Amino acid sequence: MKGAPWMLGLMAALVLAAGTAHAWLGFGKYAAVEPENGRVVIPADDVSDGAAHYYHYKKDGRDVKFFVLKSSDGVIRAAFDACDVCWREGKGYSQEGDFMVCNNCGQRFHSARINEVRGGCNPAPLDRAVEHGDVVISEADILAGAGYFR
Repeated sequence: MKGAPWMLGLMAALVLAAGTAHAWLGFGKYAAVEPENGRVVIPADDVSDGAAHYYHYKKDGRDVKFFVLKSSDGVIRAAFDACDVCWREGKGYSQEGDFMVCNNCGQRFHSARINEVRGGCNPAPLDRAVEHGDVVISEADILAGAGYFR
């Protein structure tokens, strides 16, 4: 089979490229949430490891995506996986150490700034509260960000 090694190399490259695109575009990184009594409740222990945890809520044809993380200053923060500038690209953010990085333009935002700074390419803030060891986000607040996910 002449050319078989070339074909195997091409197939391997395509599989690698597909896997990279899959990870970069965020397929599978979002855990589904369902509100109960108008509130999404996430155990604070689940998001207290310094890593961004990604969630989505589907309603009326919209899939609203957000992340929750405990920043280096010890505060649990939440933001939509979109911003006022790059949301149309639908690429969201990835985490690099203590920074959230826009997957479209590459701007970096320190985790302690999440929920503190609004506008521009900053992750769009999502109101949250910590109550009795849980992060609580209202369904209405999540749905208020639906415009970022058209």
